[in-house]
Amino acid sequence: MALDQPNQKPPVVVVTGPTGAGKTPLAIELGRRFDGEIVNADSMQVYRHMDVGTAKPSLEQRAEIPHHVLDVVTPDAVYSAGRYANAARKVAEGIHARGKIVLLTGGTGLYIRAFLEGLLETGEADVEMRKELERQHAAAVADDDPSRLHRRLRELDPDGAQSIHPNDIRRTIRALEIHWSAGRPASNLRADHAFGDRPYRTLHLALDPGRDALIERIDQRCNEMIEKGLLREARELRELGYGPELRPMQAIGYRHMMPVVDGSDTLAHALEIMCRDTRRFARRQRTWLRAVPDARWIRPDDEKEVFGSVEAFLAGEEPVRINRSGQRCSSHRT
Repeated sequence: MALDQPNQKPPVVVVTGPTGAGKTPLAIELGRRFDGEIVNADSMQVYRHMDVGTAKPSLEQRAEIPHHVLDVVTPDAVYSAGRYANAARKVAEGIHARGKIVLLTGGTGLYIRAFLEGLLETGEADVEMRKELERQHAAAVADDDPSRLHRRLRELDPDGAQSIHPNDIRRTIRALEIHWSAGRPASNLRADHAFGDRPYRTLHLALDPGRDALIERIDQRCNEMIEKGLLREARELRELGYGPELRPMQAIGYRHMMPVVDGSDTLAHALEIMCRDTRRFARRQRTWLRAVPDARWIRPDDEKEVFGSVEAFLAGEEPVRINRSGQRCSSHRT
């Protein structure tokens, strides 16, 4: 096993893929077979009181295989990728010290990258600066000029602006915030950093059940969320004082239930839109994963391939990248 080889970096098996691809059941089976513990890499599952809409593992699943970095903050807390990476790496250190395998499981690409490669040292988020930028963006939208902040970023950091879509206001604001707090463009900081803080040896499994199967899984999951009480959960969150203006409450599922809670939409219509938006989100996740250079695309039900890949990796073999067409590619990262 790789854990017995002191000259190697500690191993991490990443189990990722679009929403509904089957990450949780596969990670649990890997935990059973290879004595692993699961480190959550889903940006919504860190929030307490948000269980149904985030497809959080059940208490029974968590009792069988240890899960970490779940239910760590309330929905009104500010929680960043940097804060996540620090917490998750500390947990991973403990797992490796116990001689077990880290199964980094989830579909939030930024969290996975932060854990595996580190983040820019930009300091804590400036809440007041961000609020001011958000206020400026709201004013720009009111003036029918929603790209105003992106044009400003293009003037300050042309290279950074080129990699951010004008409609991606969250990343635009973050890039401006970094520029003003660090005193230099975010793209320069990224070039210096090169995301080179890589303390782990990694097998990156990207689950892909196929387009039609994924659509079917997503629709089934959305319906199951309604059956399990997503509307009730949204109502309880509102009663606890967590309003729709909070970022977690704007996530898929919760933002769809809020109008139903308020009586301005029907559950049937909200479910229809929720299914549509979840499918679109899954497409974006797959697009992001296509750019991950060491991703090994794999069908979640191909047990021979999945377990064989993990067994070989833990025995010290170099991971081989397999693209979505099933072609083997050279791995160029560790």
